[in-house]
Amino acid sequence: MKQEAYESNPILDKLPEHLKQFIKPQNYEEYTPIDQAVWRYVMRKNVDYLSKVAHKSYVEGLEKTGISIDNIPNMYGMNRILKEIGWAAVAVDGFIPPAAFMEFQAYNVLVIASDIRQLENIEYTPAPDIIHEGAGHAPIIANPEYAEYLRRFGEIGCKAISSAKDYELYEAVRHLSIIKEAAGTPQSEIEKAEKHIEHLQENMGEPSEMALIRNLHWWTVEYGLIGTVENPKIYGAGLLSSIGESKWCMQHDVQKLPYTLEAAQTAFDITKPQPQLFVTPHFAHLSQVLEDFANSMALRTGGLEGVQKLISSKALGTLELSTGLQISGTFGEVIEHQGKPIYIKTNGPTALAYRDKELVGHSTLDHADGFGSPIGKLKGINLAIEDMSPRDLKAYKIFEEEQVTLKFEGGVKVEGTIVTGTRNLQGKIILITFKDCKVSYQDEVLFLPEWGLYHMAVGQDVVSAYNGPADLLSFDLITHKITETTIKKTRDNQRLKLEAHYKRVRDYRDGINTFISRGKLFEEVKEEFPEDWLLPVELYELARKGQRDELAITIKSHLEEVKKSRPEVGHLIDDGLQLIDQSFAKVK
Repeated sequence: MKQEAYESNPILDKLPEHLKQFIKPQNYEEYTPIDQAVWRYVMRKNVDYLSKVAHKSYVEGLEKTGISIDNIPNMYGMNRILKEIGWAAVAVDGFIPPAAFMEFQAYNVLVIASDIRQLENIEYTPAPDIIHEGAGHAPIIANPEYAEYLRRFGEIGCKAISSAKDYELYEAVRHLSIIKEAAGTPQSEIEKAEKHIEHLQENMGEPSEMALIRNLHWWTVEYGLIGTVENPKIYGAGLLSSIGESKWCMQHDVQKLPYTLEAAQTAFDITKPQPQLFVTPHFAHLSQVLEDFANSMALRTGGLEGVQKLISSKALGTLELSTGLQISGTFGEVIEHQGKPIYIKTNGPTALAYRDKELVGHSTLDHADGFGSPIGKLKGINLAIEDMSPRDLKAYKIFEEEQVTLKFEGGVKVEGTIVTGTRNLQGKIILITFKDCKVSYQDEVLFLPEWGLYHMAVGQDVVSAYNGPADLLSFDLITHKITETTIKKTRDNQRLKLEAHYKRVRDYRDGINTFISRGKLFEEVKEEFPEDWLLPVELYELARKGQRDELAITIKSHLEEVKKSRPEVGHLIDDGLQLIDQSFAKVK
């Protein structure tokens, strides 16, 4: 990743390379005057309404995080301010994989999709955009309790094990968000994409850990309410960044439920308004529910179920044994006995680590074709190998140069000559290396002498299973390929002309060019772009500001005509005019 893609700071410097691959330059100069007008309209409406219904951290946080109402935030400026509260922000292209999104949070980094919704989708877009991320997520992280919840959520969430179907759903949702935000996409194509998502959601099978924790993320970080069920306030970014949904969610027919662990079992549909929302009494309660959920994850429970979750994920994951030895790879096989794993095997490149640091001589190059090992106790011996003292090990002939046959509970047998043992910091043996070794289970041969040295993991239990490698440097994780990128709106001569008009209004308001005639400009817009509604609303504001009452009445009359031809934007026009009239009423 080129350094110029973002301005670094101490927080971003700590990001691992595999996360930096998702970062892209913000390219602030690509925002058009129409984009800036969309931002300004949404922010003015939101702040006016949300100051009454959002958690108090929202308005306070806008100031603390440097979010301006008049201008799309510049990531460089945001980072300078976010640094003061221990956070940073980076720009990305739309949706990124859930595990990566959460891992960014674990490093106190806010991921911001730098594109902005089209004027046609001003109220809501399924695509992540800078209004959602910047105006929704950023302000609330100024609250220290919530910021810690977000960081901890990322830390735990990125360890959640996915299923192969989760990634298919992620790709389908990303595709829908792109085509829905792209100009000119046929409705039939959007409906086809929505039906595909619906089909996937109905056929997901048993939800994975990632699916369950994403439910928690949705009902808190995205769509969360706080306070009492009778009088909730908004803190979820999806609600804070959507004009329509922030009002919709407060209606009585949207059921409000106390936030509990049950929310993990409540799926959501990104394409439809949600029939219910969850209310947390305070931010500290979010962390308690998260800890309760983490206690159910293979990260903390391990065991046979943890191994099976990793196998069905078909993705890179890690098993940690009771000795602390960590095996990272793609798990393909487990032999079980009485509800416990007694032999595990990976397929392809595998690395061994201890305390998240790769063991010397046990990289993916050393285990390029996979790794297999028995787990558990030796048959007829009550003392686990890891608990044996040097005297015990010698008594059982688990010693250098000894030719041994180790029979494990469950039936796995290891026969060979011990070369050496590897110990952890506490002096416990965690790995035994054999030569001339044969490993078998009943009639099945698992390892043959001609395959070279055999490295046997030591551990009587699998204590943890989680997504990703133990040591991030063990694997080449810089392999992200975006299958589909966000589609920029094509800008023909008409569009460029309209943008130029928006720029003239913006320049006038900012005092850059005050020599333009507002009346003449309005006549040009009315003649050339009779369907456009946002620019006349901005011109109405300038007419009121300049006390050009006659011009203001003319513009208002024109907007009434626009409402007749475009009834779907009528409420947007009314809301915009009402905001302007209110602001001048306050001045008087």
